[in-house]
Amino acid sequence: MILKAKERGNAPQLARYLLAMRENDHVELHEVRGFISEKLLEAFNEADAIARGTRCKNYLFSMSLNPPEGANVTAEAFERAISRIEQKIGLESQPRAVVFHEKDGRRHAHVVWSRIDSEKMRAINLAHYKMKLRDVSRQLYLEHGWELPRGLQDRSLRDPLNFSREEWQQARRVGLDPKEIKAAFQQAWRASDSRAAFEQALKERGFWLARGDRRGFVAVDYRGETYAVARYAGIKAKEAEAKLGDPQKLRSIEEVKAEIASGMTERLEAFIKDVERDASRRSAFTDFRKVEIAGRHQDERGRLAEAHEKRWQAETSARAARLPRGFSGLWHRLTGGYAKVKAQNEREAFEALRRDQAEKDGLIVRQIEVRQALQRDIKAQRAAAQEELLRLREDIGRYQTLGEDDRIIRRTRDAGDDPDRPSRPRAPRQRRRRGFDPT
Repeated sequence: MILKAKERGNAPQLARYLLAMRENDHVELHEVRGFISEKLLEAFNEADAIARGTRCKNYLFSMSLNPPEGANVTAEAFERAISRIEQKIGLESQPRAVVFHEKDGRRHAHVVWSRIDSEKMRAINLAHYKMKLRDVSRQLYLEHGWELPRGLQDRSLRDPLNFSREEWQQARRVGLDPKEIKAAFQQAWRASDSRAAFEQALKERGFWLARGDRRGFVAVDYRGETYAVARYAGIKAKEAEAKLGDPQKLRSIEEVKAEIASGMTERLEAFIKDVERDASRRSAFTDFRKVEIAGRHQDERGRLAEAHEKRWQAETSARAARLPRGFSGLWHRLTGGYAKVKAQNEREAFEALRRDQAEKDGLIVRQIEVRQALQRDIKAQRAAAQEELLRLREDIGRYQTLGEDDRIIRRTRDAGDDPDRPSRPRAPRQRRRRGFDPT
């Protein structure tokens, strides 16, 4: 599992985030331990109130556990991983809450601990927790037989196309995968050895090099979105200046946008609208399917929970009937029979809980498999739409290059120097002699 964690405060805001559906198909409050209240928001308010008695601002330790794609992990397996983590970093006896999220056919867990030791009224120091979590993550991958991510095999092999939240939001506005955008910039950078070559390589991919207001070198696409070249190419600003020279020699963003706008034809704009309209229709249909599947799965879980509750009440009544009462109960206490029946009831109750959880996990796994099939269709549709958009960007770049070539030819023809017209030999220039009147 990929383990991501940080120390933080603002417990009420975190509770609302964990319980919000947003883009999640299902949200389940799995466990609240060590708090007076069993409701997440009230429990986190307790943590906030206790922390006010200290000077600690980041009084929570929040962590997410993300299994690899396609892995169906049971609640029991999540619990074992969480127990191992809290022993590793020293939070065994601290209050905690566990929330399960399901999104895009994947189930992951969020765990939040209170860092405040209520007896000593001070925060527990979590020294080197990132290194410890990395060790636990590697062990979990090996134990489950999952393929280790490149970053856990070797830190130098971490994905070079990692992107920030701002980059992701920008890519979503454009309609492309941010990794695709970064790959395009990095390929153009590696394939060029000068500013002219880099500018041409970017243009072939649908981007125009420009002078940024504050970021030095930027690129602009046909929709007017700007991209910091150094960030997307994965280089330092000094490297960009060494290869590309002085950014002040480039045109401004507004000038480049004006050029792009002048080169766009109505036909190309119609193509863009068609692609975006088709993508919007497909997205609306898949959104409807996601909502329909999530609603059906929620009903199935509700019916299973009701069946478990009825069976639990019936089994509890049956176990309670075994315990003798009155004088017989007193006699059984004296002879030890009561303790044996009580122990048997506790053992059966625990087995019933495990049975119910196993049935619930089985239902969730089957539902996740259905959701994963839909997600594969969604990914295929997105990939097709992204490929079409990338082709469109390349076509726009070729069109712009062609337009520049046409303008050069027209300028040379207007100047009387047509490169396609055969040249005629010029007559030798006659030197005129100045005449004079001898008289």
